[in-house]
Amino acid sequence: MTAGRGGGGSLSSATHANAPLAVRMRPRTLDELAGQEQLRAPGSPLRQLIEGDQSMSLLLWGPPGTGKTTIASILSNQTGRRFVEVSAVSAGVKEVRAAIDAARADLVRGGEETVLFVDEVHRFSKAQQDALLPGVENRWVTLVAATTENPFFSVISPLLSRSLLLRLESLTDDDVRSVMASALAEERGLAGAFEIDDAALDHLVRLAGGDARRSLTYLEAAAGAATSRGSAVIDLETAETAVDRAAVRYDRQGDQHYDVTSAFIKSIRGSDADAAMHYLARMMEAGEDPRFIARRLVILASEDIGLADPTALTTAVAAAQAVQLIGMPEASFNLAHAVIALAVAPKSNAVTLALAASTADVRAGKVGPVPPHLRDAHYSGSKKLGHGTSYTYSHDAPFGIAEQQYAPDVVADARYYQPKEIGAETAIRERWERVRRLIRGR
Repeated sequence: MTAGRGGGGSLSSATHANAPLAVRMRPRTLDELAGQEQLRAPGSPLRQLIEGDQSMSLLLWGPPGTGKTTIASILSNQTGRRFVEVSAVSAGVKEVRAAIDAARADLVRGGEETVLFVDEVHRFSKAQQDALLPGVENRWVTLVAATTENPFFSVISPLLSRSLLLRLESLTDDDVRSVMASALAEERGLAGAFEIDDAALDHLVRLAGGDARRSLTYLEAAAGAATSRGSAVIDLETAETAVDRAAVRYDRQGDQHYDVTSAFIKSIRGSDADAAMHYLARMMEAGEDPRFIARRLVILASEDIGLADPTALTTAVAAAQAVQLIGMPEASFNLAHAVIALAVAPKSNAVTLALAASTADVRAGKVGPVPPHLRDAHYSGSKKLGHGTSYTYSHDAPFGIAEQQYAPDVVADARYYQPKEIGAETAIRERWERVRRLIRGR
């Protein structure tokens, strides 16, 4: 548990020239915070809370390096409150209660308020989270709890209902560049002692993956490597050496993005799990948005696998949900799991062809009237119009399949879905042919 006094420019008075660059460059006001425009806007709840010196607990939800700890620091500094930090990784109920008791004593003794920052609150058990409630309910502390996981799954309801939930977004590449530019120029950072070339900057931005703290850690390492070489210029070779990561030639807005994505999808479609993993690794190492990768997998599961393996879509959706719930880098395991599962699954584009054929007919004007027996018959007078009068309830028919016309006359004989004899679709094909004959009386 760490503590410090508000009113300074950092989490505590211990910040000095030898502190890590990420600590020295921590924003001191909301206006210095990178990204998060929705939280910094005039009149936003967070700005009102800080500038109005209101006492309300916060729950900050977002990826690593997006400003959760910084917001707690800004709240403490700008409101003059004492700052106490508790890590959910190492603290227990005893430490939580001790922090709240100390805050209550300070409040009673001298009126000094306390910001209690709980990092990774999702790691707290229910009992540990319960221990926070008295301090929040009685406003003995202003709780700022940070989590990288969905709080609706990981935070107890009483704590959620007593806190203002703020969602932080991953920083854009431009946000990260701005953070590093400030660190290079400002006195509390590298004070203009280094220059960085564009290739090196792009490399560090990609590796940061929207994480401001990581970008500053990499920049500091690169500056150290340049110093050891007797140079004031951080070039690509220096940056690669410093972070021990080769630059992956990949532009998320350029040809490389589309080329690698295309190869990734075609490798899975072609059932080459090894090649698919290669392209997945390239995208992740280059800082590609994992949500983009997950969306492509969900699409592919229906487009290229379909009912040849009915579990493919479930696997892809589960991976996409895991990306949202867990976040990177841990969600890379879930993406790899899904990529391999989809690559080795049997393939069928019968669903894709059925959609294309049916859509083509509709666009060609084949949209005849709905057969009378299928029309809505719940309102008064519908029977007089013949709506629903000859409809056969499927569950009353043998095998649960009634012989009757479902499609309009103009497409009554259309055969859109034509299953292939691949994987699970082999059995589906046999059954669908029997069902089709029963429905159409053939």
